[in-house]
Amino acid sequence: MVTRSKWQRLPTEAVNPRSRDIDTLAADEMVDVMIRDSGRVVAALRRERGRIARAAELAGKAVVGGGRLIFVGAGTSGRLGVLEAAELPPTFGVDSSVAQAIMAGGPAAVHRAKEGVEDDLVEGARALGALRPRPNDVVIGISASGITPFVRGAVTRARAARARVVGITCDPKSPLKDLADIAIVLHVGPEVIAGSTRLKAGTATKVVLNILTTTAMVRAGKTYGNLMVDVKSNSEKLRDRARRIVGTVTGLDYDASDALLDRAGWNVKAAILMQERGMTRANALSRLRVEPRLRKLLGGR
Repeated sequence: MVTRSKWQRLPTEAVNPRSRDIDTLAADEMVDVMIRDSGRVVAALRRERGRIARAAELAGKAVVGGGRLIFVGAGTSGRLGVLEAAELPPTFGVDSSVAQAIMAGGPAAVHRAKEGVEDDLVEGARALGALRPRPNDVVIGISASGITPFVRGAVTRARAARARVVGITCDPKSPLKDLADIAIVLHVGPEVIAGSTRLKAGTATKVVLNILTTTAMVRAGKTYGNLMVDVKSNSEKLRDRARRIVGTVTGLDYDASDALLDRAGWNVKAAILMQERGMTRANALSRLRVEPRLRKLLGGR
């Protein structure tokens, strides 16, 4: 059969033979099919380990060097980028300007699908251009199919500004590979429901974003070991976490940690330096502006 479809060849549009008769299965059998199919995610991640690490190094250097991480996508890919940008500030204490996201259709498309907006290459370039990309930024273009015009327009604009580009796709033939400094290609295979990239493709992409940004933030000194020492203590749950972190590092009990954090303005790193190095709050904050890595300030212990 002759076809003019440009999507038919895409891995993300292929029909999965293992789920061809899924509508005839009982619920528990459907679950088994999907669990087995999800096993391909880990294998896909392992194959891209080196490129994910390189992208994380790039992102970490951007954060340390005053740059931004800008996530770009459409549909599910766009929502994953929005989620990542939203979660980095409270988790790692970065300013909201450091982690930003744009998606086809704008903020309204996060909650309600807006079909067709992903096809606008010019709008992708315009949307990224509105953020005034700089050479010290890293733009992360996310497109499961790898051909989304909105994303291609945005990353092309990023390259024109000499920003670094990371591409995340599930198509090894994606044009993103030619537009990105580092292209992460997730070979997850066809979806249980053909074309529904919110499934394996979405899961694999979310895990890549988790690993990439967490590694970048750790490299940028946003943790001490695996403790969230740059957490913003702006809720009771997070203030409780801050007290426990200070107690774990300094050996102080819960109430003493609370009193110390109060003197430190609820800055966990400053509180630890005040206790362990006998610094004033002002001195601790001054040192942290020069060297954000708490382990180094504590002499590597």
